[in-house]
Amino acid sequence: MVATTNRGELVDRLHRVMGSLVGSAVGDALGAPFEFGPPDALSARFPTAARGVATEMCGGGTLDWEPGEFTDDTQMALLLGQSLVERDGLDQADVFDRFQRWAQADPPDIGIQTSAVLRSGLPWETAAAEHLRAGNRAAGNGSLMRTTPAAIFFARAGQEATMDAARRISALTHGDPAASEGCALFHEVLRALLDGGDADAAVAEALPLVAEPHRAKWAQVCDPDWRPEHATEANGAVWPTLGSALWALRRSTMFEEAMRLVVDLGGDTDTVACVTGALAGARAGITGIPIRWTSVVHGRIPGFGPQVRELRDLQLLAVRLDGERGARLHEPPPTRGLDAAEVTPGVWAADLDGARRSDRDFAVVSLCRTGGRFGHDVQRFAYLTDDDSNTELVTLLDDVLGDMAALRTEGKRVLVHCHAGASRTGLVLRAWLVREEGLSAREATERVAAAWPHLSVWNDGFTRALDKLAERRG
Repeated sequence: MVATTNRGELVDRLHRVMGSLVGSAVGDALGAPFEFGPPDALSARFPTAARGVATEMCGGGTLDWEPGEFTDDTQMALLLGQSLVERDGLDQADVFDRFQRWAQADPPDIGIQTSAVLRSGLPWETAAAEHLRAGNRAAGNGSLMRTTPAAIFFARAGQEATMDAARRISALTHGDPAASEGCALFHEVLRALLDGGDADAAVAEALPLVAEPHRAKWAQVCDPDWRPEHATEANGAVWPTLGSALWALRRSTMFEEAMRLVVDLGGDTDTVACVTGALAGARAGITGIPIRWTSVVHGRIPGFGPQVRELRDLQLLAVRLDGERGARLHEPPPTRGLDAAEVTPGVWAADLDGARRSDRDFAVVSLCRTGGRFGHDVQRFAYLTDDDSNTELVTLLDDVLGDMAALRTEGKRVLVHCHAGASRTGLVLRAWLVREEGLSAREATERVAAAWPHLSVWNDGFTRALDKLAERRG
């Protein structure tokens, strides 16, 4: 059994690991519609947070992405992550084979350099090097964009091991050592963030390990005084991509702030946001990423069947990469099937199976693992566990309640549920009354109990969070 004194640290790391992988996919999907567009396009279209039915996950763009659909950045990252888990380590030939199979399936988006290397017909040991030797440019951001799973996988092995792995994986498609050194720096920064450390301190410690011919330029781009306008290359190159990600971390405290900063840079928005999302997601943890974004992120991997990978698949892969190789997708047991009941005007409650079979016009807020989507047009998933392991619980409640308020403003009936419809459901219902009607925690509890007799109030952590909300409201 894990010692109680270590439980918080372990839970925090799990949240950061999931936040990093999910955050990278979210950034990819968020930036995709704005790729190659002008600066400030995201803020021009969405000057404030779009929390209702239609969000900033708008889809479209030059390749007509679905809302929330990730691109080649995440497709390649998932292939890398699956290889690491299934081969229990780095098998470069296996990774290259997966990349080739993907490239041969004609994905809708693939980098020029990556395509040339993977379709060259040369073996994995020489393909990228030959591309560089032929005089082609090879310091793009295509190896940086996909390396988050490897950074998670090797993080526990320490600085030298993770930086070495980054170089070897980058070199599969990017023969220029400048790209490999950028990936090595990224690995070390992410390793520090997963441990709750500081990005700039990690860069300072890692720079002496960067190959000498590339050290000065990387030191310049990673310097705290560097700005995207200082870049000497377009942000499709590896240097401004990582430099912009670090710049956005310094200028933001929340995941959403960092995303707005980098997508508004324009240019290669999906990749810069993907890289930034990995770092900002590790800093914020899974509960610090807006649920209106995580709930819709999804995509297929060309060449690897019709399966749609979504939030729960990303979370599972993250856990496996961090060491829980035997983790499996959760299939929840049946519940009593409590029918949806209106607790306060426009806000309803149910348990898992009751919510699953509810009217399709509900906007559903799921507070537990569901085993998949229900088929409702709007379904938001919040990462909330019915124990004492939740981090930043008030932040999560703010996010959930903000979405609920926006959906109600648009006329949607909102249905809140967890597995049994008791503790987590009760927390959100009570928090809604505290925030929207100004009730005290005690008054909100009495009100919900009268309308929803399945309420459970055993969780002291939930009670403390509710009290904090009430204090802040007062």
